[in-house]
Amino acid sequence: MKNIKLIEVPSEIGAGTRGASLGVEAIKIAGLDFMSNFFIHFPSEKIEPENQLLFEPIQSPYAKRIHGVLTMYERISKAVSDSVKNNFFPVILSGDHSNAGGTIAGLKMAKPKSKLGVIWIDAHADLHTPFTTPSGNMHGMPIATAISEDNLDSKVHDVDDKTIKIWNQLKNIGNIGQKVLPEDVVFISLRDFEKEEKYIIEKHGIKVIPTSEVRRNGAENVSRKVLRYLSDCTDIYVSFDVDSLDSSISRGTGTPVGNGLREREAEDLISKFMQNRKVCCFEITEVNPTLDKENLMAEIAFNILQRSVNILMMN
Repeated sequence: MKNIKLIEVPSEIGAGTRGASLGVEAIKIAGLDFMSNFFIHFPSEKIEPENQLLFEPIQSPYAKRIHGVLTMYERISKAVSDSVKNNFFPVILSGDHSNAGGTIAGLKMAKPKSKLGVIWIDAHADLHTPFTTPSGNMHGMPIATAISEDNLDSKVHDVDDKTIKIWNQLKNIGNIGQKVLPEDVVFISLRDFEKEEKYIIEKHGIKVIPTSEVRRNGAENVSRKVLRYLSDCTDIYVSFDVDSLDSSISRGTGTPVGNGLREREAEDLISKFMQNRKVCCFEITEVNPTLDKENLMAEIAFNILQRSVNILMMN
């Protein structure tokens, strides 16, 4: 049986829309509304955010609040690394997806010799860099930091030296350069990305499984295919951005996109992944209750969280 540890990261400084820092509490409220005692079962740790930066002027337009994101990477990576070293399975509830860069770093810091696979269930590729970003929002960049990719071939911005310096620190957090090989990343339900990101996906041949394939072949077959594809990896991290769900249900997130997964499809898929012994960490991110009615997004996230953890407990 796995020892679960909840790591709460109420940080939203990487997002473009305000409110994701409240997502962690919203998921807890959903648990209370379902009369669940889930959140008193497990040890938990809350990571101090840097959300005060939201009130300060932007210094790096192509990597907004990047100095704060670096601080978050440092805090999250230490918490995740310590948890793994102490034989916990970290389950991370985070505000925006930029935090996942810190999670990946922590997994690698705990097991520097591991070959880490990443299953990224998300409408977006999060492969932008300060040189290519259309928005400057750091939640569009965590996979680029993990695979240590600048994508200078697609460069559209001249970035100032200070930003570049911090960007390089993000890529080398924990004194480890590339944390994940591009061929060890799998995107599921990816459907909203820019040509600069498409360039990286094609350059590295990154695996993409569209929503249509999940619908056509079912969670069982898709999970088997993904795990077979990542069979060389020693450890696998699953990151679930709620905007992977279809926009008809994912109202409570900053960047909803149509043609996404149904709630049951996401739940079944993640449950299948959780049965695999190589999976070492699970993260749920981008719940924004300020955009939602009746806390629906958080309720869906809680259902997925509870079912996933139950499977981990049984394994």
